[in-house]
Amino acid sequence: MEAIKNIILTHDEINHKIKRIAYQIYESNVYEEEVILAGIDSNGYILAKKLKSILSKISPIKPVLCKVIIDKKNPRNDIKTSLRVDEYTNKSIVLIDDVLNSGTALIYGVRFFLDVPLKQFKTAVLVNRNHKKYPVKADFKGISLSTSLKEHVTVDFDGKNYEAYLD
Repeated sequence: MEAIKNIILTHDEINHKIKRIAYQIYESNVYEEEVILAGIDSNGYILAKKLKSILSKISPIKPVLCKVIIDKKNPRNDIKTSLRVDEYTNKSIVLIDDVLNSGTALIYGVRFFLDVPLKQFKTAVLVNRNHKKYPVKADFKGISLSTSLKEHVTVDFDGKNYEAYLD
């Protein structure tokens, strides 16, 4: 028997949340010429691409994509980025993931960028869960949920109609 998906965000709601997060990023970087959108591979990077598209339309800021590759099962392994360190040194960075679950990926991503002098550092997630293992917060979030530890939030960006659901 297949588990019932409890949809928490529909396609339209996700698009609305992404647009709102893009405006928040713009507001916090209004004096910047460029902002680095560092998306955690894979869904975080997809979200970063969607934010880049909207930011390009609503602001004069040049959004630059950066893929952050973190081994989510072993986050202490080397973290890789698609940009060289000098390409984001002294810049404003937004670290992006789809769901803030335990906080593991986000906290290790934050830790990685702490070795580099930055102008500003923020985090953004589409879904923020209130049960975290690490003391990390999202500066920009689409929705906050109180869920049990057994529940799992999934964001599905596949196909034309993406959604976020609890299972």
